[in-house]
Amino acid sequence: MIMSASSFLSLALGCFLLVLAVVPHVAHGLSRGSTLSVSTDTVASTTGICATSVTTLGYQCQEFDVVTQDGYILKVQRIPEGRAGGGGGSGNKQPVLLQHGVLVDGRSWLLNLPEEDLPLILADNGFDVWIANTRGTQFSRRHTSLDPANKDFWNWTWDELATFDLPATFDFIHEQTGKKINYVGHSLGTLTALAALSEGRLVDKMQSAVLLSPIAYISHTTTALVLVMAKDYVGEIAMALGLADDPLPDIFQALCHRPGVDCYDLLVAFTGENCCLNSSTIDLFLKNSPQSTSVKNMVHLSQMVRDGVLAKFNHGYPSPPVYNLSNIPHDLPMFLSYGGNDALSDKSDLQFLLDNLKLHDASKLTVQFIEEYGHADFIMGVNAKDKVFGQVLSFFKSHQ
Repeated sequence: MIMSASSFLSLALGCFLLVLAVVPHVAHGLSRGSTLSVSTDTVASTTGICATSVTTLGYQCQEFDVVTQDGYILKVQRIPEGRAGGGGGSGNKQPVLLQHGVLVDGRSWLLNLPEEDLPLILADNGFDVWIANTRGTQFSRRHTSLDPANKDFWNWTWDELATFDLPATFDFIHEQTGKKINYVGHSLGTLTALAALSEGRLVDKMQSAVLLSPIAYISHTTTALVLVMAKDYVGEIAMALGLADDPLPDIFQALCHRPGVDCYDLLVAFTGENCCLNSSTIDLFLKNSPQSTSVKNMVHLSQMVRDGVLAKFNHGYPSPPVYNLSNIPHDLPMFLSYGGNDALSDKSDLQFLLDNLKLHDASKLTVQFIEEYGHADFIMGVNAKDKVFGQVLSFFKSHQ
């Protein structure tokens, strides 16, 4: 019997509903070996990143609200000086913005000892440090008119992060400091910066850019969760079922019961193996992750896996508009660091990104390759301060 496309979709939706129905829902917490739920760390939610992860270590820290053009209220943290003061006020220092990846928030930069965390290393070395938190994460779940319980609150992808979130954050920091901004992005934080720059955004306010585990093309990814979500159209099915308003716990529950997907360690399931994380770092990561994102955003990433192009969200058109990376100013200082063991940002995809930057001024483009590094090692590795962060400091200081 030949099954029609509509019948196949109906069967797929039915099976997906059945999976969600039989998987137990857990309301709070996440630990190794547990079932999944979006993190709701109530202490951090009420006191913020500054109080829980920065000031307790002896650093000054400030919390700000940034409102995007489309009404999202983003929490941004500022570490204006180092633990020992660092000399001079923040007005004399070069600002640096750190942008995290998907399913995490700004605390992902602050999971190790102070001397191993990039924001604190930068602050101790005389930089004015800012930490972003993407819309939908626990500190950025507000809007001028929409409630997170409303599905319209979740009607966005990384297109909107590149169009609204990053520009609003850059504008705010520039207004506060009067200076151009150094940028550090990890994973999705590199994708949104590349997309924004390719369309002329951020250009007038960016001093230089560091891209760790760069994501622009991900058709060669081998991570279990990403592959299953992309190949089985899980996000699209969820949207068709009307589950677009932050159903990530249920979706991940379903995915983690699929053959070949082992979510005993969510970090490995999503990023692949990492070489250099200690157990306490992983425990802190799992306590704070996964953070919320929109199902539409995960669908957009799935489209990238399947289509192999860097394009806007495909609303059903044959060829959605692409982001032309050759439009990025060729004289913008850029530092790219990638790993040979990165299952999410594969070497083949990274090489394709570099091919798209071939017109960049050679003197302005620095590329670092670390054979043993996986995806999360670049921000949480216990030896990242020696392998990566020292090079980041040197890069920023050479392009001040």
